[in-house]
Amino acid sequence: MITSKKMKGIVMMIIAVLCLTASNIYAQETLKKGDKAPGFTLKNQDGKDFKLADHLGKQKIVVFFYPMDQSPVCTAEVCAFRDAYAKYKDANALVIGINQGTVESHKAFQSKEKLPFDLLSDPDNKVLKLFGVKEENLGTMILSGRETFVIGKDGVIAYSFRDFMKGEDHSKEVLSYLKK
Repeated sequence: MITSKKMKGIVMMIIAVLCLTASNIYAQETLKKGDKAPGFTLKNQDGKDFKLADHLGKQKIVVFFYPMDQSPVCTAEVCAFRDAYAKYKDANALVIGINQGTVESHKAFQSKEKLPFDLLSDPDNKVLKLFGVKEENLGTMILSGRETFVIGKDGVIAYSFRDFMKGEDHSKEVLSYLKK
């Protein structure tokens, strides 16, 4: 028979474990050059699975995390990747965007902006957390972070760029890296 005192102890232990687990998830460092990219599978704007492992070894992969579909800075960012898409193809680099938006939201955004690359839905920000992308506290709201990674054919982070307010600079900085 479990007494009230034992139940309280069990509940306190569960809370402690949950707090430790949550702090470990959020305390993760942002991935850096030389770190192995975590594997993941997410749905694209068409509801189809995109599995990172299916693309490793074939080409470089540019993964950009952005806060939301159709906001001004995010639109400038995705359009900069769109406008430079031929240069990414020439560099044998696959471009993908990720945020917590829905498949439907991504489809509408992709159609409206005529994006030639996949937008992946990460509804619980699990992949964002795997990459260690930090959220931005804007005082009145907290948004997902904005960070771009280049994953080499070997599955290792080769380059990263972070700047929350300068979405357009992400494509420019990555292209500069790829030209080296």
